[in-house]
Formats: sequence, structure tokens, C-alpha cells
Amino acid sequence: MTLVNTDFHAAAEAEFDAMIALRRAIHADPELGLHCTRTSAKLKASLEGLPLEIRDSTSTSGFVAILRGARPGRTVLLRGDMDALPIHEETGLEFASQTDGKMHACGHDTHSAMLSAAARILSAQQASLEGTVVFMFQPGEEGHHGARFMIEDGLLDDPAPDGAFALHIWPTLKGGQVTSREGALLASTDALNATIRGRGGHAAMPYQAVDPIPVACEAVGALQHWIARRVPFFDSAVISITQIHAGTAYNIIPEVVELKGTLRTLSDTRREAGRAAFEQIVKGVAATHDCTAEVRIDQGYPATRNDPRAVAMIETLATDLFGEGTYEEMSSPVMGGEDFAYVLQKVPGCMAFIGVAPEGHEDPESRPSLHHPQMTLEESWLSRGVALHCAFATRFLGRGWE
Repeated sequence: MTLVNTDFHAAAEAEFDAMIALRRAIHADPELGLHCTRTSAKLKASLEGLPLEIRDSTSTSGFVAILRGARPGRTVLLRGDMDALPIHEETGLEFASQTDGKMHACGHDTHSAMLSAAARILSAQQASLEGTVVFMFQPGEEGHHGARFMIEDGLLDDPAPDGAFALHIWPTLKGGQVTSREGALLASTDALNATIRGRGGHAAMPYQAVDPIPVACEAVGALQHWIARRVPFFDSAVISITQIHAGTAYNIIPEVVELKGTLRTLSDTRREAGRAAFEQIVKGVAATHDCTAEVRIDQGYPATRNDPRAVAMIETLATDLFGEGTYEEMSSPVMGGEDFAYVLQKVPGCMAFIGVAPEGHEDPESRPSLHHPQMTLEESWLSRGVALHCAFATRFLGRGWE
């Protein structure tokens, strides 16, 4: 028996032109961080005239749009993010970013536009809906904890969602393909900071100084040794030191070296172990060479964990909507991070990915990836994303996790 209203695909196609116009307007006018006021205004304008209750975040430019069905029932949350990245766009698109150094290189313009289209389609079915749909339009996903701030603002409290779903485009995945996995989908994202202090001096007389540069290099190597030899392969972790800052001239041994990087893990146990190892290794190596070290770890997003029931639902819905073979289970987690993790800590649900590579592209993985200045996507696949949002919402409201 078909479990979804297959008319959702046709409805999404009917909304296609308006959705693409909105997506391109957002793409050309990117905003960063928690206060994407122009983007939020565009999205609210796209929802005007619909039977939606708008509630604004007090600490961000985010908002929720609440659609109450004709009869009481469950509550489902659908989320789309809206912020861009500090990247200079190099796509050459007619609707490319008009602001130097800002670009929608992670597809958030498509996420919010798809969600707006889903809101219009589901609003038209209000009379037949049993329950409530919460459309969460969120800024600040790119490292700014936007979802957490919106949760702290109480926007997920009344009505409290019983299930949640988010969809993320993937430019190096075959067009139209839907993929996800149970359990850990994405990693936690802590930021690592260390300051190693030695004693400066003349580069020609290092024996009169305490050079912190080789100490920092040794610490970086020791961290990689910890990853290679102390982390079990079934509970992965990544430590990448991405910045080393020191010195002012070729003939001066500096007093200080600063290290910055990231810790990515898939479990709370490995996350705590990684934090402890970073502090112990950096301070221990520094002390061995008569240096001192200060360590600061800025807590990032938790790992994104999918509820198995929600993943099973997405597999069924994608197959019913788009045909056999459309859904493919991910073989392993991705070590990137997502602040939808905060929602999934509070509400059972899942995130899935949808491929947006051009149809017939022989090697999608060779295309520019997310966070790349030349990242582009095939817009025609976005209709599938709209249909999947609508199908998840109505299926969950009608039957829950059955």
C-alpha cells in the first residue's frame, strides 16, 4: 500500500518557479551568522497570506511558522537554515553573490526555499491535516549555534514537536538520490586553541632561548599519534590542527606559538577523551621542553544522531515518491557537523541528504563540494526535497512512527 500522497511531487513541481526565484534572491544577497534580517524578511514575504502563526526568535533573526491542522494531533517540525559562509563566490552564475566574501556555498538558500515551498503546499491542505506542523527557519548554522539559541528562546516548547526532519543538499551525490543512516550521522565540532610559551631570542643563538616552534610541531605530531594509536576504529575521532601562528622575522625566535584546530567525534565518550588528550599532550610536550602551555576548548555542536524510526520512514517515503533505488543507506558517518543536532537531542527525528548533481553526470564526486567557492547545484532536484518534506510531515502526523 502506498503510504504517501504521491501528488506531493506534482504540487512541488507547481511551486517550482516561485521556489527557484526565492532561492536565487537569497543566494544573491547572502548574510552571515545569527542575524540574517534580509533573508528572514524574504522568507516571511514568501509566506504571506498563509494560515501560519509566526513566532520570532528573540536572540536571532530566526522564526518558526506554525500550521495548525483542522483537528488536534501530533506535532512535527521541519527545519531549513538560512545563513551563508565567508567565502568569495567563483561560480559565475547570473544570480551569484552581490557581496564580496559571502556566499551560499552550503546550500542553505535551497534549504530555506524548499521549506517555504513545503509550507505553501501543506497550508493548502490545512483542512485535512490532523495535528500541527512547525516550520523552523534558522540562521547561524555555520558555527553560530543558531538552533540552540532558538531552542533556548522557547520556540520549540509550545507546541512541542513529537518528531523532526531536516534535509541537506549534497552537490557530489547523484542527482535525486536520498541518503541517510541510523545513529551517528555527523560529528561533534569542538574548536581547539593552545598557546605555547617559551623564551624568545636571536635565531643564531637558539641555546640562549627556549624555542616554542619545534615544541609546537612536536605537540601536533603527538596529537596525530594519539589519533592513530589510541582511538578505536569503531568510535572514530579526528584532530586537525589548521592554524599555527608565530614569529615576526626570519632571525628572531618568538616567545609564543598559537595553535588552532578542531576535534571531531561521534560519541560523548570519545569527545571527552579527545578533549582530555588535547590538553594533556600539549601541556605535557611543552613542559618536557621547559615551555608552558595554555589550552582552551570551545564547545561546538554535539554529534548529529538519527532515530532509526525516522530513517526507516525516509527510506519508505523516498521509495514511494521517487521509485526503487532512490534511497541508499550511508555506509559511514560524515565527520562534518550540523547544529540540527541540538534539535535531535530534544526531539526524535533525522536529517537526510539529497543529491543535486546534474542528471547524467558521470562522476558526481569530482564536482566542487560544499564550502567550495565554485559549488553549484542542479535546481531541478529541489522539487524532490519539497515533496519529501511534505510527505514526512503528513506521514508522521497521520501515523507517528508506525
